[in-house]
Amino acid sequence: MAKSLLDAVGQPCAASNAIFSVIRGHKRSLDVATIVQGETRFFSVLMLAWGLVADIDIESEKYRWMGSARIDFYGLQRILQLRLYSGHISFVPAPGFENYGEPASYSDESTTRQNPSQEQALKFQHHGYQGPNVELEKLDWRTISGPFVSVWLHNVPWGGEETMAAPNAKFSDGYLDLIVTKDIPKLSLLSLMTQLNNGNHVKSPHVLYLKVKAFVLEPGPRVDDETKEGIIDSDGEVLARGKGTYNCDQKALMTYNKLQITVDQGLATLFSPI
Repeated sequence: MAKSLLDAVGQPCAASNAIFSVIRGHKRSLDVATIVQGETRFFSVLMLAWGLVADIDIESEKYRWMGSARIDFYGLQRILQLRLYSGHISFVPAPGFENYGEPASYSDESTTRQNPSQEQALKFQHHGYQGPNVELEKLDWRTISGPFVSVWLHNVPWGGEETMAAPNAKFSDGYLDLIVTKDIPKLSLLSLMTQLNNGNHVKSPHVLYLKVKAFVLEPGPRVDDETKEGIIDSDGEVLARGKGTYNCDQKALMTYNKLQITVDQGLATLFSPI
């Protein structure tokens, strides 16, 4: 988030610049995404990932002793042993992106499944903000079927100091930027990953890049081994761990199943350089 704010005004991503931004007191609005599965909610301001990006982000934790190099090291490992995931994504496209995917209708079936260990947390959540009140069934939905290499939703341009995940993302436009990778040769994927530092990866013919107002993820198992599933990651936190994943015995907020995302435009406020 700091990188996205400072880069927007041409300032280096440094703690001193961030501190001066807070001292000056300038503010800007920020969209907030509400991720829902049954009665369970998670509020996201950065991103959601499933597939390659989530696997690299979470599974590379085992190499944290390597410092920031762990991402590059494990990313190369994951590309060489590439995983494909079956599943479906559905979305409400922003104006100008209506030709992506196939027409679909909204259904909230299977979003009621939740983690029974979270009952007390759910009771508490009912006293707080529940997310935007949107009649999703009245919106124009599109769908894309897998298999997928990666599905990545972004709220701001930068996913890290060296990763411009969504170059066209805005802080409060009311949309999330969706980056989808499906069929891609390993060499092309390796080349694509080297372009993450400047955002040129979204220009690849192997990448779908569009803006969405609402989103539904129906994650499936790995294509090569249906006994193994994937990881769903949001803002650096594991939302769900499927069967056979890294640390899959640890409890997660949600189950590896269908979830939906809606966007509240400008709900949060940030200190900003200008």
